Amino acid sequence: MALTAERIVEASLAILDEYGLADMTMRRVAEALGVKAGALYWHFPNKQTLLAAVADQVLDGLETLSRPDGNWLGEWAAAVRFLLLAHRDAAELVASTRAMGLGRVDPAAQAREVLVARGATEDEAEGVAQAFMHFVLGHVMEEQTQSQLAALGVIGGFDGERSQRHFDWGVRLLVAGSERGVAQTAARLE
Repeated sequence: MALTAERIVEASLAILDEYGLADMTMRRVAEALGVKAGALYWHFPNKQTLLAAVADQVLDGLETLSRPDGNWLGEWAAAVRFLLLAHRDAAELVASTRAMGLGRVDPAAQAREVLVARGATEDEAEGVAQAFMHFVLGHVMEEQTQSQLAALGVIGGFDGERSQRHFDWGVRLLVAGSERGVAQTAARLE
């Protein structure tokens, strides 16, 4: 079977899930594919671009909001969280990819577009979208770390239901604050 970028990303994602981000090396990916590490560089010039492609794969399932009404911002945040929780260390992977400005999938772009369409300024929309992304990434990183530590017996346990409640509360707080801020701006502009 020919070595393709898609096969490399699939193998990398499988390694991420089994061993974690720290152990997802180019050498390990190459070994999983039965090739030398140098063969990967025909498709990805460096490890960072491979990590970005893996992050894109993780986030590819984020669907476009066809009807951005009701609690759309909370639903969007929950959808991003769901995708991140599906893969070990995915929040750390996506955060590092975003920090480097790599990757083609920007989950915050969807939120920005909807916020602007609902009356937010570009700056407000960017601020709200980034605040939500920072909250979701930070929350999921902590969830994934605690879950892994509990599995290793380092901490007593991980309470997923409690974590879900904390996430929901944080999202409600961010939604209320962002809606209030956007409404104040809209009133000033009228």
